[in-house]
Amino acid sequence: MRIITKLEAAKDCEYDLKYFHKLQGFIYSLLKTTEYSILHDKPGYKFFCFSNIFPIGDMKVGDKRNLIISSPDRLFIKFLKEKLEKLADENRLINIGEMLFKIENASVVKTKLKRSCRIISATPIVIRIPEKNYEKYGIPEKFRKKRYVYWRKEYAFDAFIKQLNENLFKKYNEFYKTKVEEFPLFEQFKFEKEVCNHIIIKGREVKMIGSIWEFIFSFLNKEQKKILEFGVDCGFGERNSLGFGFMNVVK
Repeated sequence: MRIITKLEAAKDCEYDLKYFHKLQGFIYSLLKTTEYSILHDKPGYKFFCFSNIFPIGDMKVGDKRNLIISSPDRLFIKFLKEKLEKLADENRLINIGEMLFKIENASVVKTKLKRSCRIISATPIVIRIPEKNYEKYGIPEKFRKKRYVYWRKEYAFDAFIKQLNENLFKKYNEFYKTKVEEFPLFEQFKFEKEVCNHIIIKGREVKMIGSIWEFIFSFLNKEQKKILEFGVDCGFGERNSLGFGFMNVVK
């Protein structure tokens, strides 16, 4: 499920390209008085993702923008919608970094895939290749680092798709407390571009390498749809709670 939030710029401002941790912090602030208040300190998967504030670009007072927050957790979405609606009713202004907005409204939509469909990444998909797999995927010596490297276009395509597939099943099984065995999810892939984002983690600026993709499906079976619909709500790849791997279904 996902919440589509309509925003109105409350001041003239530049678009903040390092908004990721600030928007994450805003979401955590909405959850403070709910049972999800512990989510900030929870290790591992958080099971939510968010879009860019779009359309991207500098703003003038009154300009309209949108924000989408997605999660497979219905209760999480319910709490967030209630908090956003309260802010809208009270005409409270919200800060996301230097950007200032008024919330106009928030609505919930359900993610649904058809057998034939296309899924595109609205924000970069981040995939890490662990050190133990460097030989397996032929990671060039000059790129190798301790612990892991981010997948980039110079590396084997198999490394990306296998880690992406595995990641979705891990998240699905943890969320639903199941033991669904991994099987191939993807059919056709279209690589668009590689992206380097600068984000703030624990007060330190970090470079995050991700990539933009289009995934094309001609005939999804029931089991594929189940995992992929979960993935579209949860986010593809890693660092979803920082807004990476946010997916859209093309209608």
